[in-house]
Amino acid sequence: MSGGLYRSANATEGGAGAGFRPGDGATFISAEPLNQPSMESTAPPQEQVGEASAATNSAVMAVGSLVSRGTGFLRNLVIGAALGGGFVGNAYTTAQILPGMVYEFLLGGVLTSVLIPVLVRRRKIDADGGQAYAQRLLTLAVLALGAAAVLAVALASPLTWLYGGHESTNGYSGLVTSLSYLTLPMIFFSGLSALISAVLNTRGHFAAPMWAPILNNLVVIGTAGLYIAVFGAKIVRPDDMTPGRVFLIGGGTLLGVAVQAIGLLPALRKVGFRWKLRFDFRALGLRELGRLGAWMICYVAVSQVGLIVLFNLLNRVREENAAGPLIYNNVFLLLMTAHGIIAVSIITALMPRMSAAAADGRYADLAADLSRGTRTVTAVLAPIAVCYAVLATPIAFTLFRFGAFNEDNATATSVVLLAAAVALVPFAVSQLFTFAFYALPDTRTPALINIPVVALRVGVQIVLFVAFSATFAGAGMMIGNAVSYLAAAIGSAWLLRPRVGRIGLGEITRTAGRVLLAALGAALVGLLVVKLLPGDATPTRLEAIVQLLIGGAVIGGTYLGLAMLLRIGEITEVVGMVRRRLGR
Repeated sequence: MSGGLYRSANATEGGAGAGFRPGDGATFISAEPLNQPSMESTAPPQEQVGEASAATNSAVMAVGSLVSRGTGFLRNLVIGAALGGGFVGNAYTTAQILPGMVYEFLLGGVLTSVLIPVLVRRRKIDADGGQAYAQRLLTLAVLALGAAAVLAVALASPLTWLYGGHESTNGYSGLVTSLSYLTLPMIFFSGLSALISAVLNTRGHFAAPMWAPILNNLVVIGTAGLYIAVFGAKIVRPDDMTPGRVFLIGGGTLLGVAVQAIGLLPALRKVGFRWKLRFDFRALGLRELGRLGAWMICYVAVSQVGLIVLFNLLNRVREENAAGPLIYNNVFLLLMTAHGIIAVSIITALMPRMSAAAADGRYADLAADLSRGTRTVTAVLAPIAVCYAVLATPIAFTLFRFGAFNEDNATATSVVLLAAAVALVPFAVSQLFTFAFYALPDTRTPALINIPVVALRVGVQIVLFVAFSATFAGAGMMIGNAVSYLAAAIGSAWLLRPRVGRIGLGEITRTAGRVLLAALGAALVGLLVVKLLPGDATPTRLEAIVQLLIGGAVIGGTYLGLAMLLRIGEITEVVGMVRRRLGR
């Protein structure tokens, strides 16, 4: 039930319905392949990897994910420094949503929910190890993605109108359209990259798909650095963006995605895959693929409606220093970073267990894992949410206050981050429940739940946009997200109970109550400490760093102490494990 922008980090991270960001590490955040089948459980027996190989793959993916997230964050920081958080930065961010929208309709969630499982199955049952099937699929994808990219470029102006939100009074819409001519071809390269990654993953190769997005990030970081070197890190109006400026920043963004896709080609040969054009598409079983992907397409379509409204509202903010698309996206990246590091790790560990339990009819075990996962995600993410809320200002001034991203932009960022803190835990819990349906397996129910959830989100966002000033627009969008995430979690739990039985709502509620007490205590202590430290509402970078380091340590320590005192089992277990390891 993802409701924000496209999440960030790498091509292999693309959770169903979570949204897609063209090219990993690009401005928009993408998600992990949580509904992707486990390679250990679905690969042919002769290709089962040993424990050492699995450990090696896990290490490669962990390091690659860390580096990818780091370079992706640096990418956003440099883009913000080059373009600022006002109209030009917002135009660039909006231009990148357009290829993401088209890609998501074409491939997006269908890739991980349908195509990867089918590729795995054909790899297992076909005499040639699924080689011919993958060749047909790639041939069809290249043709479809190429046609879609050409058509999207031709429709760049209507797409700008759809997402732009208002008539151009200062060249804003024209700038979005000009940038879109350069970014829309990303549809082709991002789709190609995702499909090649899927083929590699089904053949037990994870390194290249994990590391290729880093090439993308480095190209865009270099592009933004060159932009600053040539044109300077200063705020300009949209109608001051010359063709040279537009070509450099837009063309460099496109080049990053192209390099990412090309960088995967050598890995195909390494795993023994030979790319051969095959046009006998009937052998793909398109009717079956369409049937399997229909509900995911419904999920994606509904989510895209919410995304259109979100961008339309954010682009109606006519104040240069108010939080628009770029600032909102930066904050959503922080939200997804915490979710990706903590919640995704927990969900990834639970997904094979829940899937196996569902396959064996052990629904009580699935419910127990779901309950345990919900309590753990809530307990572990709560102190991070507190840090985001209490330390919103020092975080914004430490991480983003560079170049054209000025003091007013940083202040606007802190307001949105404060609202985002409320959304973090509900988002993670709603995602966990969504993947519980996928474990059954069931893509129909999440798609149906997504309809009222997105309607609720859009309604809340519109009401808050109309009721409050432009300076609150970005925060209002985040609050709308939080409300919808909470509704999605409640609705999913209600519909799961008849399927899997009791999921321990009483135990979940008791844990959540204790977590809330510990979080409130940590927040109060953190606020007091930050108030005593030097720095006001607009701290210097040094003051912000001091507030961030000391405040974060105090919040973390206070939460841990209160969690031990309140006997929050999900925290005490981790502490006990660490103590045992240190005592060896």
